[in-house]
Amino acid sequence: MPAPEFALSNAEQTIFTDAPPIQRPQVDWYFPLMHEERATARGPGSALLTGAQERVLFMQFNYARYRVAQIQESQRGQPMGTLDARDVLSWAKTATRLRDQIAEFNLGLVLAMAKRVRNPDLEFADLISEGNMALVRAIDKFDCTRGWKFSTYACRAILTAFSRHGIKQTKHRQRFPAMFDPTMEQGDHSGTVRAEHERECASEVGWLLEGNLADLTEIEREVIECRFGLNAPIASALPTLEQLGASLGVTKERVRQIQRCALEKLRSAYTDRFERRPRRAATSGSLALALN
Repeated sequence: MPAPEFALSNAEQTIFTDAPPIQRPQVDWYFPLMHEERATARGPGSALLTGAQERVLFMQFNYARYRVAQIQESQRGQPMGTLDARDVLSWAKTATRLRDQIAEFNLGLVLAMAKRVRNPDLEFADLISEGNMALVRAIDKFDCTRGWKFSTYACRAILTAFSRHGIKQTKHRQRFPAMFDPTMEQGDHSGTVRAEHERECASEVGWLLEGNLADLTEIEREVIECRFGLNAPIASALPTLEQLGASLGVTKERVRQIQRCALEKLRSAYTDRFERRPRRAATSGSLALALN
């Protein structure tokens, strides 16, 4: 989308150099939740853009695409030189990076819109896929110079994509009725994905506990093992805070404090170390959920 600022002689400096830097958001929360209908629209690592930050990103994104189109137009009908080709690739790479960054800031919109759809014949994961593609198309078509928030434009685009997807699926099932069996299509993919994620997280936490890499005290380790049943039989009931406090000779509030402190240590050690070691066998899914 063109803007009057693009024609200025110092446009690149104004749009890129003088603009405040904006860090990319953390999107690890999104991928485990994109298969679950009960997912929240915003995860713990998500972030929201202000109106000014949103305008900065869209101006940079549109200017990068403007420069690509400008170079291609100037070289139309003749072989492109090496320097021009490098400029095109550089600006195209910048545009792709900025598109991804804007999309990452707005992933919560896709989850929020997908939860509004009330069609049991549509898989939640399929809706998320359609919503992600609609979000990218909306980024390409949004004009930030009009003063509107991107979420206002994107929400309508995402809901329209969901509606078209539903109509397409309905027509397909009407045309091929013998090929459609709702009982066969309704799988447990979201539960499988969630269970696999829990096992991976629990594997890492179990490794931290084995080597005491979180520097837990003896009582902290005992509380964690008892509260989450790490050394107990699978069918055994987990003790309550009051029961565990009675066995340790402290109050249940003290047990809660010890547990919270131990989980903070494990969470910190997990964040620092889990990317630098191979996967291990799962230990406890409930403990992984507590850390997350």
